[in-house]
Amino acid sequence: MQDPFTGVEAALAAARDAWTAAHAGGSAADGVEGAMLAALNSAMGSLRRHVEAVHASVAAEVARASRVELGNAGLAKQQGFRSPTSMIAAATGTNVGDAARLVAVGEATAPRMTLTGADAPPKHAEVAAGLQSGRLSVAAAGAIIALLDRTALRGDPHAVHEAERVLVGQAEGLPMDQLRKILARAEAWLDPDGVQPREDELRATAYVHVREDRDGSILLDARLDPERGAVVKTVIDAMVGEVLRRRDEGPRGGMSADEQRPIPQLRADALATICRHALACESKDVPTGGATVVIRIGLDQLESGIGLGTIDGVSQPVSVQTIRRMAADAQVIPCVLGADSEILDFGRAKRLFTASQKLALGERDGGCAGCGLPPGMTQVHHLRWWHRDAGPTDLDNGILLCTRCHHRVHDDGWEIRIEGPGVRAKVWFIPPVRVDPARTPRLGGRARYDYALSA
Repeated sequence: MQDPFTGVEAALAAARDAWTAAHAGGSAADGVEGAMLAALNSAMGSLRRHVEAVHASVAAEVARASRVELGNAGLAKQQGFRSPTSMIAAATGTNVGDAARLVAVGEATAPRMTLTGADAPPKHAEVAAGLQSGRLSVAAAGAIIALLDRTALRGDPHAVHEAERVLVGQAEGLPMDQLRKILARAEAWLDPDGVQPREDELRATAYVHVREDRDGSILLDARLDPERGAVVKTVIDAMVGEVLRRRDEGPRGGMSADEQRPIPQLRADALATICRHALACESKDVPTGGATVVIRIGLDQLESGIGLGTIDGVSQPVSVQTIRRMAADAQVIPCVLGADSEILDFGRAKRLFTASQKLALGERDGGCAGCGLPPGMTQVHHLRWWHRDAGPTDLDNGILLCTRCHHRVHDDGWEIRIEGPGVRAKVWFIPPVRVDPARTPRLGGRARYDYALSA
């Protein structure tokens, strides 16, 4: 049996070396020393993932030694606990839910034995390998396992196995909120027949509750299906994005407290502005920057009625029937993609990118290529600058970035490379030396933030 602590010891040694390098001068500083602190942070993350992987294996053993049929002779009850999860939670200082996830991951990634007594690989071997190598956290492994188990009975076994391999690769380096978006796309890809029933249920249970609190504030509580929610989210995000753009492109200092309000407060302003506009509909001052709801689907799926589509800014894929209904709305732009789709470039005939070009870049980048914000909160920027580099207004020279990522690229010395042609190209961000002395490229755009097999 392989020593489960080999990875922990290597990760610990790497973390210790990173600590020494980052604090060689007594404390971490800016510049290259800042890159060393970033390396220490990464090393600590790797150490944590390795320790979690070993603990998941231990948790599975605790659960087996505490199984119900053992009664009071089970390990947890012998130790004075009601269940193995409560025993694990007490040891880790977490809750029973976290302990249950640790057990589930440990059981799904442990080697098995067949009825004949022969050794068999783990139920989820790809996830097990990701855990053992330190690439996956227990939280990410648990989310992937839960998805695979939900779709195992309805999905094609080969497709489920391929999804496991792809998801383990995509999960590396992603925070959980981004991984959950990819998992939503993956589930729809594995179980397309389940999308429309789920939409029907969401439409039937949608609501908006409005009430006045005792202090006079108005409380809103809403749950909207993707079809209606996409319209609300697109407009609010676009209005907030316009405020952030003006804020970041304005004077670099001396901002009033009102201008520095957090995004939730800006969303409240946006909602109020929309409602004021509805009261006086002849007004045209809603600052959405020409935002539109964009729905995307392949021509084959649209014609056959079989398959899925997506809505920009919404994680959950939608059925062809929903796409067809939304396409009838004059305020919604359907983007139908064919194998021979042709997109025009405008060279230097125009400085500003057109709405059609932004739609095409949205297909490639998915939103902000740097951080994944939705398209409504981005603008198209020239990779080779219009004035300095005589850069053309072509798709190959454009990229969707939110204002903050735009300033980070232009002001901090990051480089961007586009690999491949058209809307299937990959976007790579190359950090400056002071951020990463090795200048290791970092994947961005839809290739990073969307489920790979659904592309």
